[in-house]
Amino acid sequence: MNVTILGAGAWGTALGLLASRNGATVTVQGHDPEHLAAMAATQRNERSLPGIALPADWQYEDSVPAAAEGADLVVVATPSHAFRGVASQLSNFEKTVVTVTKGVELQTGLTMSGVLEEVASRACAAALSGPSLALEVAKGIPTAVVAASRSKEAAQLTQQIFHQAAFRVYTSSDLIGVELGGALKNVMAIAAGVCDGLRFGDNAKAALITRGMAEMRRIGLACGAREGTFSGLSGLGDLTVTCFSPLSRNRGFGERIGRGEIPATVIASSKTLVEGYHAAKSVRELALRRDIYAPITLEVYAMLYEGKNVRHAVTDLLSRDSKAED
Repeated sequence: MNVTILGAGAWGTALGLLASRNGATVTVQGHDPEHLAAMAATQRNERSLPGIALPADWQYEDSVPAAAEGADLVVVATPSHAFRGVASQLSNFEKTVVTVTKGVELQTGLTMSGVLEEVASRACAAALSGPSLALEVAKGIPTAVVAASRSKEAAQLTQQIFHQAAFRVYTSSDLIGVELGGALKNVMAIAAGVCDGLRFGDNAKAALITRGMAEMRRIGLACGAREGTFSGLSGLGDLTVTCFSPLSRNRGFGERIGRGEIPATVIASSKTLVEGYHAAKSVRELALRRDIYAPITLEVYAMLYEGKNVRHAVTDLLSRDSKAED
């Protein structure tokens, strides 16, 4: 089985390791030839997964079409803002393409599989999502995720390539629900980090996460997802790990904002991607377009893009009219 990974970051590298352990031939594509050369020479990805040994037989390409040639399955592990540009280079690919990018496109409101279906319509779209911190996966720490596709065969192929003792892969046909869970939880994780930065304690954080789950479910149902998906690995599971783990970039970013740092300054100085920063804008647009009640998302957006004081944002959330729990 030939597997191509588009994106030489932490998650793409970790997934390449899983595929290799299951006997696949792996090709890694990245946009930085110097980075790829360093990975090939050292058999390490010190930029993204320091200390993790990589197989000596991996192939490296900086061209998307060349990397995808001959692949049985392609994984797209690029940032959401670059996804369309990368995926459009797969217009002639006719096999399974798995997105592991957790985001919503700002201009269209599409999940990444929706983008795939527009620009790579010959391929069969799937998504892999769940509570899966890349470093833990690379170290072989037990993890469980879900592979989703409207094609049963594509979901099962994704499961077959990555499933192993320390990486359990379930399947689902709710592609939109699995993708939205992964995207929306990043926004909630920033809010959870703000709670940490403000030292609000466990009660406040637990309440935030619970109401965040209700908001995620509300948005998902409005977009055609199944309610039960949000109680699973790509919803509750991913939300939990992202809101609590010290390895979570979105939670850590929110914590810095809660301590008083300026969001744009933090983003500009960050060496790692914070998908929730971009998702806050995209999800807000999606909620406004569909008239979905999303108070946490709106307050996160206001903090990140309108300069709203974090304590004022929290006060406004808490001072809303009382209501029945949904």
